[in-house]
Amino acid sequence: MKKLVLLAAVAASPAAAATGPFFSLGNTNFVVMLGFLLFIAILVKFGVPGMLTGMLDKRAAQIKADLEEARALREEAKAILASYERKKKEVQEQADRIVASAKEEATAAAEQAKLDLANSIARRLASAEERIASAEAGAVRAVREHAVTVAIAAAADVLAKQTTAESASASIDAAIKQVGAKMH
Repeated sequence: MKKLVLLAAVAASPAAAATGPFFSLGNTNFVVMLGFLLFIAILVKFGVPGMLTGMLDKRAAQIKADLEEARALREEAKAILASYERKKKEVQEQADRIVASAKEEATAAAEQAKLDLANSIARRLASAEERIASAEAGAVRAVREHAVTVAIAAAADVLAKQTTAESASASIDAAIKQVGAKMH
């Protein structure tokens, strides 16, 4: 066996490379081809192609699983995005309803404030008119009382000037008779 290896090494030397027919150990192309075939046979005997295809199959299965996982994650992300978009739309609609409600409440409050102001003005005008009427009635009463006082004073002055002692006695006697007649 050692002799064969030694012979193959000598035959593969560059000096013997160019001489002889193709199927001789002296031809380097033939020796390289034999070495390559021997290498391939050793690889096949130890099952290297099966291991390579097994590794490639495992890698392909892993890539396929990664792709499936990526698809599932993509679908999940799409579902989450759609959910968030629905929630965003609902929140926007709710915000729009709140703004509309606030506008309606503000309008209603403004209208109520206008009505309250109008009612307050009407009450104040009525109160002012009542005070004016009261003051007018008081003034009329005061004028009448003053007129009565002035009339009594004038009548007293006129009676004092026109009345004599005899006419006063006669007047008193007549008044006593009237009172007596009315009491009985």
